[in-house]
Amino acid sequence: MALLPDAPIETMADHLAAGGGEGLENAIALDPDEVIAEITESGLRGRGGAGFPTGAKWASVSGQPDLGDVYLVCNAAEGEPGTYKDRALIAANPFQLVEGVLIAAYAIGARGAVIAVKARHTHHVARLEQAIDAAVAAGWRGADRVELVTGPDEYLFGEEKAMLEVIEGKNPMPRILPPYMQGLFATMDRPNPTAVNNVETLSHVACILRDGAAAWRSEGTEGAPGTLVFTVTGDVPRPGVYELPLGTSLRTLICELAGAEEPRWIISGTSNTVITPDLLDLPMDFDSFAEAGTGLGSGGFVVYGADRDPVQVTTALAEFLAVESCGQCNACQLGTAAMADHLHALDEGRGGPEDLEGIRGWLPHVTDANRCYLPVGAQLTIGSMLDEFGEAFAARAAGAGAVPAEHRAPVPKIESLTEGHATFDPDYHRKRRDGSSADEG
Repeated sequence: MALLPDAPIETMADHLAAGGGEGLENAIALDPDEVIAEITESGLRGRGGAGFPTGAKWASVSGQPDLGDVYLVCNAAEGEPGTYKDRALIAANPFQLVEGVLIAAYAIGARGAVIAVKARHTHHVARLEQAIDAAVAAGWRGADRVELVTGPDEYLFGEEKAMLEVIEGKNPMPRILPPYMQGLFATMDRPNPTAVNNVETLSHVACILRDGAAAWRSEGTEGAPGTLVFTVTGDVPRPGVYELPLGTSLRTLICELAGAEEPRWIISGTSNTVITPDLLDLPMDFDSFAEAGTGLGSGGFVVYGADRDPVQVTTALAEFLAVESCGQCNACQLGTAAMADHLHALDEGRGGPEDLEGIRGWLPHVTDANRCYLPVGAQLTIGSMLDEFGEAFAARAAGAGAVPAEHRAPVPKIESLTEGHATFDPDYHRKRRDGSSADEG
């Protein structure tokens, strides 16, 4: 049931030789509602972070002709810090993804399907173009109605409501209503309900329809079946992309596979609370992480060792969120920026107790009237770091010196992850809150 092959699938012929195409063939032999029932039976949950049941999402948009046209969108605009799995899947086997897209589009009765990806990911764009063209040439049902849309290198391009805006030719500004209520090309009388799934979710769909829900459920847990593709970077000797059954312990991934010896703390993107070493034996599944007060996110973990400074790392993450805020919600626009400013003052040795008070004052209100999850991420990430490492922040507020330059950690926005080596975006530090780019000088 693994998604990642031992070697990249280079051509459609290679995909077919490995059993590709069987999932789509099995799907179109069923009625659309039977396909949704099979996905529901599989227990597949979305791999983009929330873990929402995929079958329920599809059922919510299908069979409603009075609401206009139904669309399917594949979210391939991966940009969460510490995550590289969707790009790994596209590079390894884009044909599997396109097959999953076509199965989903058939199941929900979609008029068309869109795969949205960042334009800067040129290799992945080329692989997707190759796979779509090959699917059309092979006569796969619906392949001629799959469109590839490229978008900006913005964090919020990956937010599903903002993604619809980009597909429609606008900026990545999150809407108020979710896609199942206001979908692609919606009007007042035709809301066009739209399902948005990410790359990993739709890649699993092809496997489920090929082998059946019962076989797919043989991996993982009862409440979280199947495998999940994890990314590990940071202070580990073996950074990489690892596919494991859900329910595997965090320790197995972080320590045994990635090789971390004494992690001081771990983050799963910028949308969850900090993960501390006492949680290393936690099973990696959506419910176990939620019960522990944190989140599995999209399976991207960044590990920080003993020589990292929590104030500096929190400042870098807060600045990332301040830069990526779209500014539509006043509380987010003001609050993320204000908290980042206070953290910069502490990190640079010019802050005091008033900066800690300022951050604490903003945390309850930064999410007021929020349209997307970005300010919630700021609240969880910054708040949990202050709670966990309060002594370090208090020491900095009392005048303790800044961390040495060699121990400073960059924003873990992954540029590439190959052969056990992770490269973070070398130019991200130049990006400013107004969207401009600072000169190196």
